[in-house]
Parts: sequence; structure tokens; C-alpha cells
Amino acid sequence: MFARQRYLEEITHIFRMHSVCGILGPRQVGKTTLARAFVSQQFPGLAREFDLEDATDLSLFQDPKQLLEQEPEKLIVIDEVQMRPDLFQVLRVLVDKPDYKRKLLILGSASRDLIKQSSETLAGRIGYIELPPFSLAETHDTYKLWLRGGFPLAFTADTEEDSMSWRRNYISTYLQRDLPALGFNIPPEQLRRFWMMLAHYHGNIFNGSEIAKSLGVSSHTVRRYLDILAGTFMIRILLPWFENISKRQVKSPKIYFRDSGILHALINIPTIEALQTHPRFGSFWEGFALEEVIRSHNVSADECFFWATQADAELDLLIFKDGKRLGFEFKYTDSPKITKSMHIAIHDLKLDHLTVVYPGAKNYKLADNITVLGLIEISKK
Repeated sequence: MFARQRYLEEITHIFRMHSVCGILGPRQVGKTTLARAFVSQQFPGLAREFDLEDATDLSLFQDPKQLLEQEPEKLIVIDEVQMRPDLFQVLRVLVDKPDYKRKLLILGSASRDLIKQSSETLAGRIGYIELPPFSLAETHDTYKLWLRGGFPLAFTADTEEDSMSWRRNYISTYLQRDLPALGFNIPPEQLRRFWMMLAHYHGNIFNGSEIAKSLGVSSHTVRRYLDILAGTFMIRILLPWFENISKRQVKSPKIYFRDSGILHALINIPTIEALQTHPRFGSFWEGFALEEVIRSHNVSADECFFWATQADAELDLLIFKDGKRLGFEFKYTDSPKITKSMHIAIHDLKLDHLTVVYPGAKNYKLADNITVLGLIEISKK
């Protein structure tokens, strides 16, 4: 069920074009497991793995150029590369040498923006894959995935209590160890308070000034905190789309937790029953379904937006894919209906199609350009 074949194929595709492939994603999401599966399929007995969180492996990198130049294996895997961002300059020198025939698979728990050297130093020489937590297409269990989230050990835990305990420990480790290891000197309790405040903005317009006032810090500091959480794959910042129309349009971003299980752990939602009776239930469904749609369409962050006017219309998700404008609305209801806002969005944004995503099993048309699809059907795309 969890072979993650799609990502194995993406690694193969990248290596056809580049000497270096980077797998980025949050900690404990399965990057190392994926890399080892790739090694066993494509380079059995022909790969060397280094884990830069292992003191022994890290000590070998006193002279990384000499080490990687002399390494005889055909594939070199470097795990937790964010521990040594200076390696990217060395990798550039190596892959530019005509006689250096090895492939390099690097794994990191931070985005390209946080691993600053990578995007510039290896430009044109590296292809990236973002590995997210488990999706519905991989697990086939909507409510379990929604409640627990997709981190492998949280999803596969024996009980709800075990899953919640794992997620709470993950949050503490992230704040107390992972972020300091990336060089962020922020008091863990301060960032935890900020993270919990973001739970109230999940699915809503972000108001940095309001949070800054509550925390007693500047708006600049709040934005820095948000960028850190986004850069370590905890938060999605969904930017607004601006259309050339006369209406006043919303200009601030929306905020979503990328893993529903982490959200539920932060605000203490231990069961499906507690989730379904929570006053923010609708926005929780929206965030969960939105992540599934983005993954199933295999689009990047710069192809995804929301749209809203100051008065009469909004669209939860706007995706640009293959030259088309695809709109999505997320409704937790048994039978979604056409709304005035949908018609306005279709007209003003010139949508090619609008899909209403709901938790049901039946798929049907509301109009020629409006379709209702169950989330499980979306996950099959």
C-alpha cells in the first residue's frame, strides 16, 4: 500500500536529465525509506549512503571533495544535507567534471529557500522532488488519514492514542531540536504559541498584525516565523490570484496546515467524533481536501492560488495546469448545490471547469462546466 511508486519513477526521470536529485520533505516523512527503495531497485550493491546526522558519517566529510571524488560506487546518497549546506559548492565542482560519472541523491528536511546554496549553486544541475506525507491515493482511508495525518508512524500507529502521542512528540522535537539544527535561534515556546495561533487561521486570510500584537513582537518577526514553518513543510501559504476586473479583490494570503494530523495534535482533537463536532469543522475539511487535490494534480505552489473579492465571490482553489484554469470548491455536505459565487467565479476567472469536492461517493454534474466529485475519486487522478 505504501510503495510510493510514483516518487520512485520521478527519481528515475530526474536522473535521466541531471546528475543530482534532491528529495525534500519534512522529517519522518519517509525520504530515507524512499531512497533505499530506489537503491534496491536501480543500484543494488552499487550505492554508498551517508547520514550527516550520524557523527561517524559527518566526520568523514572533513574533506568532502576528496571523499566524494574517491568514492567508487555509482550512486551516492547524502541524507540530512541541510546539516552541511556548504556541500552544494563541492557538488557543483564534482558534477561539472566530465569524468565524474556518479549520480548524487541528496535528502533534506528543508525547502530550497532554506537550504540557501542549493538553488543557486546547483542551478541547471539538479532536479527536486517534494515528498509529502501519505496521501489518500496511497492509504484509501479518508477518515483515518484526515484525523491522524499522513506521517507514516502517525498513520500506522496501533491506536488513536499512540498516533496522538507520536505527533505530539514530533512537534516537540521539531521545535526543540530540528529548527535549532537549521540555525534558527527562536525560543521553542514562542514558536509553539505562534503555531497554535495559526490553527485559528487555518483556511482563512492571514492577519500578521493581529498575531504580532498578541505575541508582542513585530509584524516582520511574525512573517519570519511563518516563512520558517512554510520552509519546513508545516504550513502552506496560498497566495491570492488577481484578475483584471473592476472588483476589489483580496490581497492577503490564506494559511493552511499541510498535515491535518499535526493540526489536530496542536489543538487537541483526538477522535473523529471530536473533529466532526468542532466549530471549525468546515475549514478543517477544506484544508485536508485542498492538499489532496494539489497532490493529485501534481502541481507546484506557484501554480496554485485562491481568489476572492471584497464583496460577493470567492474560489477556494485555482490551479493552472496544461494551459487550463481549474477551479475547486470544498464542501462538507451530502449534496452540494450551485451557488451564485460559483457562477461569478466561472465568469470572472474564465474557468475551464469548476469541481466541487465533497466526502460522498457519487459523482455528478451540476452544470456543463460544474462537476461534483467525491474526494476519493479525486485521489485516483
